[in-house]
Formats: sequence, C-alpha cells, structure tokens
Amino acid sequence: MNNKEFNFGISYAALGSLWWGILGVIYFEYISFIGHFESVIHRCIWTSLFLLITTIYFSKWKIFFEVIKNKKNLITLFFSGFLIFINWAVWIYAVSTNQIIDASFGYFIMPIISVFLGYTFFNEMLNTKRKISIILVIISILYISFYSLNSLPWVGIVVALSWSFYNLLRKKINVDTDIGLFIESLFILPFALIGFYFIATNNLNDFSSTNLSLSLLILLAGPMTVIPLFLYVRGVELCGLGPTGMIFYITPTFQFILGYFYFNEVFSLPKFLSFIIIWIAVIIYLRDLYESDLLVSKTNLN
Repeated sequence: MNNKEFNFGISYAALGSLWWGILGVIYFEYISFIGHFESVIHRCIWTSLFLLITTIYFSKWKIFFEVIKNKKNLITLFFSGFLIFINWAVWIYAVSTNQIIDASFGYFIMPIISVFLGYTFFNEMLNTKRKISIILVIISILYISFYSLNSLPWVGIVVALSWSFYNLLRKKINVDTDIGLFIESLFILPFALIGFYFIATNNLNDFSSTNLSLSLLILLAGPMTVIPLFLYVRGVELCGLGPTGMIFYITPTFQFILGYFYFNEVFSLPKFLSFIIIWIAVIIYLRDLYESDLLVSKTNLN
C-alpha cells in the first residue's frame, strides 16, 4: 500500500462516514413527515433499483449469478437481509421520532460489540484494552437500565445489535459488498412492494405521480443508502480496517451533535453519564486500534 492509496482510502472512508452522520440524518429527518413506515418502504424499493442500475453499469451479472448459485450464500444473505431491514427500519424510526441521540449510542457501541462477536464466533484474540471496552459498554447499558427502563436507548441497542450481527453474517461469506446488498434488497423487495400496495390502496402514500418533486425527493432514499456504503467500503479496501474503524466514529459523533444541538433532543443526566462511560470505552478501543495499526505498519516496513 502506498501513501497515495492510503490517503485516498482515508478520504473515501471519511466522506462515507460524514455522509452517514450528516446528510443521511438530515435527509431522512426531512422526509419524516411521510411517516417512518413509508420511508422504510421507499428505502428498500429504491435501494434495490439503484443497485440494479449499478450492477448493470459495472457489468457484475456474472458475479451476481455465481453468488446466487451457492446455497450457503443465499441462506446467509436472506438472514443478513432481514437484519439490514431491521437496522434501516429502527434507524429511520429513531430519526422520525427525535431519538437521533439514542441511535448514535448504537453506532458508538457497534464496533465494540463486533469485537466481542469476533471473539465469540471467530476466536479472534481479545487483548486487555478490548476487554475493558466491552466491559464498559455492558456497564453503561446496565447503569441506564437500573436507573430507568424508560431511559434505556432501545433503538440504539437494536441498531447496534442488528448491524453487528449483519457484519458477522457477511463476514462468513466472501461476497462483494454491493452484490450482497443487491441480493439482500431483492429478498426484502417483495415485502416492501406489498407494503406500498396497501398504503397506496388506502390513499396513505405521499409518493405519487401528482407530486413529482416530492416523489423525486423520496426516490433519493436509494442513492442516499448506497453511495456512502460504496465510499466507506472503498476506503476499507484502500487503507484497511484499523484506520477506517477509527474514522467510522465520525458517524455517531455528528449524529449526536445534530440530535442535541440542531434538533434539540432531550438528553437526561442518566443518559449523559452512560454516554461518558461509552466515550471512555471508545477512546480505549480507538487507542488499541491505533497501536495495532501502527504495529502492523512497522512490521510491514521491516
């Protein structure tokens, strides 16, 4: 890996993380007036269409058919598709109901949960710092649960668990990110179309030919989902998991900032204290990532 590739990788990962943390929040909050149910439906439909277009444009049909011929791939992608649907649905619900701070909680703890899952399912090594980070996450959740179940950031926990287990399943199969997401979206698509049929027949839909500008705005849910994913994954390919793992925290940081300062969400003292514990866990985790990546770089130089 040369410095130019590394710098491009950092730029791609940062742009993808900023997109998730700022543009994604603002966009889905802006269209939240159509209701989170319809928002989720359109995210599923237009993500499928956008990925169909990219598959055609990049001539990836051969890869697509190779993947679907493998029974293990199809079963895994069916379940990972279910998890990504939960993640999308709960995150959009959080944005639509002024729980962006709680959603950011999920993305703060997600990489640390992924470390624990890697240890559990892939026998990946856990050093002292990563063990401390995992323990602090558990303490944070137990603390706020003990104080008040009403204050528990359920949406954040569901977002973190669904995304962590999604990554776990995707790690079990060697499938291109975009093709895998395309197949997952195709599994979800029939349910999304059925949902759209019911809201359309009951005149509950905002997406219609009579309001073209609004319909075009809603259609953007597809590229708003896929583009940052492409950017971040490209960043991982160019500069590795360590640096991009650190950069990813741009996403929940800006989600938190937007939720608190721009959308004026309530941030109680128990949540504040639980976030402090999480931030300490994140700092320890990021320090470990930095040291591990530095060690790898030195080893490669030698």
